[in-house]
Amino acid sequence: MSFDLAKIRNLGIIAHIDAGKTTTTDHVLYYAGAKHKLGEVDAGTTETDYDPEEQERGITIYSACIPFKWRGCIVNLIDTPGHVDFTAEVERSLRVLDGAVVVFDAQKGVEAQSETVWRQADRYHVPRMVFINKMDVVGANFTNAVAEISERLEGQPAPLAIPIGSGSIKDSATPFRGIIDLLDMKALFFDPKNEGKSFRTEAIPADYQAEAQKWRDNLFEVLTKHDDKDKITSAYLEGTPIAVDTLRDVIREQTLARRIQPVFCGSGREHIGIQPLMDGVAFYLPSPLDRPPVVGRNPAKKDKEEERKTDPKEPFAALVFKIVADTHGDLYYLRIYSGTLKANSRPWNPVRSIKEFASKIYHIHADPKNREDLPVAYAGDIVGIVGPKDSITGDTLCDQQQPIVLEQIKFADAVVSQSIEPESSADKDKLEATLTRLRREDPTFAWRHDADTGQMLMSGMGILHLEVKRHRMERDFRLKVRVSKPRVSYRETLRRPLRVEGECVKHAGTAGLFAKVTVEFEPRPRGEGVTIDNRIADGTLPAEFAAAAEQGIRGALQSGELGYPVIDVKATMTAGKMVEGESNDIAFQAAGADAVHQALRGNMVLLEPVMRTEVIVPDEYLGPVTADMNARRAEITNISSHGRLSVIEALVPLAKMFDYSDKVRSLTQGRASWTMEPKSYTQVPDEDVQRMLNPEGF
Repeated sequence: MSFDLAKIRNLGIIAHIDAGKTTTTDHVLYYAGAKHKLGEVDAGTTETDYDPEEQERGITIYSACIPFKWRGCIVNLIDTPGHVDFTAEVERSLRVLDGAVVVFDAQKGVEAQSETVWRQADRYHVPRMVFINKMDVVGANFTNAVAEISERLEGQPAPLAIPIGSGSIKDSATPFRGIIDLLDMKALFFDPKNEGKSFRTEAIPADYQAEAQKWRDNLFEVLTKHDDKDKITSAYLEGTPIAVDTLRDVIREQTLARRIQPVFCGSGREHIGIQPLMDGVAFYLPSPLDRPPVVGRNPAKKDKEEERKTDPKEPFAALVFKIVADTHGDLYYLRIYSGTLKANSRPWNPVRSIKEFASKIYHIHADPKNREDLPVAYAGDIVGIVGPKDSITGDTLCDQQQPIVLEQIKFADAVVSQSIEPESSADKDKLEATLTRLRREDPTFAWRHDADTGQMLMSGMGILHLEVKRHRMERDFRLKVRVSKPRVSYRETLRRPLRVEGECVKHAGTAGLFAKVTVEFEPRPRGEGVTIDNRIADGTLPAEFAAAAEQGIRGALQSGELGYPVIDVKATMTAGKMVEGESNDIAFQAAGADAVHQALRGNMVLLEPVMRTEVIVPDEYLGPVTADMNARRAEITNISSHGRLSVIEALVPLAKMFDYSDKVRSLTQGRASWTMEPKSYTQVPDEDVQRMLNPEGF
């Protein structure tokens, strides 16, 4: 085997947009020798923002993976987007990572998307560390940021380093100029002449000694709380010196158990504090061996639950977590959980019951075009392969003789749609093929034909998301397209439970069609999806007729009374009737669809996506901004203060937010910042539904 599994770190860097995540990543790669010059986000020269769209906008859109070495470890680092429109990139990255570094802005603390990525990491049980960045900006407050991680995220932050000063030379009497290592109790000062690549270690300045001791005592309070084996508690209480290596062992143990989150601080812009963070990755974050075995279902044994250990001798199992569509052949990203994968091998996809082809295996260095050939890949690694044709994101590839289906990745539903058409009708087929390829690489992007208007609709997580897809079609696939204004992706559901009999009864001469199926419909709690149960008594209908009725119900739920998908409904088929010679699959499919239309008629509730919105405004503009939010049917859930800034948290219907960027800019003279993300679906007011049903009457 070519590497030691204990020395592998599969690491993600996650954060709210503009917290400095990509700048931090660029410094990490520079100090590790994985690149020879620091880049700038604004100049589009960072390593991980390789796509032209990212360079132009100065934001991360696609997660990028780069392997590098530090302190004897091989780190597979994934830089993820912070913008909510691209949250799928974070979701799929966290699904396959072993550990994460969460970056926070020292001035803004915990922001809306910070909460989202933290909860995503909780969902996948990912141990993490914290880096409080931008200690050099006006209003940077390390203590507040740490407190918010405890209060808003219910975390257990354990600072291992604290800042010396805060703010810049221009705006602060005690500017940020270094950090204090609380384990060695030394001050570290980084050399700006070589962009922080070297640093010197000194005694803690006299005016920071009391502060450092206070934070060190706080660290021991946190660690002794979970020190079940008394590795340090007795020694600490007795005042006996504790070796730094012993402390590191305890911190690592508690980090892996997700009891604490080690906290570091610094400034990417000022080149301060990155190396201690990198040391923390090697010391405290897990290797693949530290993570529990992956669990899946064996389709050959009636979906019996099985485990796969991180061991190259185990049967091969890997998860496809990302696909990059390319005109020369799609690139599939895999996390290998067990076994080995050789180039030119034929792994099995148990979800689709097909053999795929892994013709080439690569380590990818950010840009998918920058590849390093591998003859074989081992358990614990993250690689790219070329060759598969039919697999999609979330599928498992495994050993055909010992199949397993790993848990798939769950993605949020698209909330914004717009029509799209090619400028030339001759490109219609090419556009459909391109949309299908983009759908395969991005599970939060979808497209369909609207049966009522004949239009082609594409849907995504936000306006920026759809704009990026359109530019991608034009740039990478050489397609010229026209799009309409964005519109909301509504959903429908049932108002109350009811029982109906769907039917298809047609007589035409000697031939005819006959099918009846009784279905009980009931609404379900939000987010629980659609289920269809067959409770028709045995012997009443042939199995293929019951299956056809279920297919008809499922198909009709894709487009309700107003043409929107129906969600959160349970349908139970309880009875069926047939006539020999007149009943067939087509008739029962039609009867199932008829049952849905009957259930929805006069009993439909229209649902709209509501966005969790956070607006940060200078205090003097708080009144006008909250008044405008109220006019948009917003439910303001909290207003808090961050120095001279106010943070408004609200739930707002997406339909009311399309013009918000321009409005909030004019209300605050361009001084506000805001983010929003999908929260849930809620009922549209009746008057708005009537306006949609009868636009001429309003």
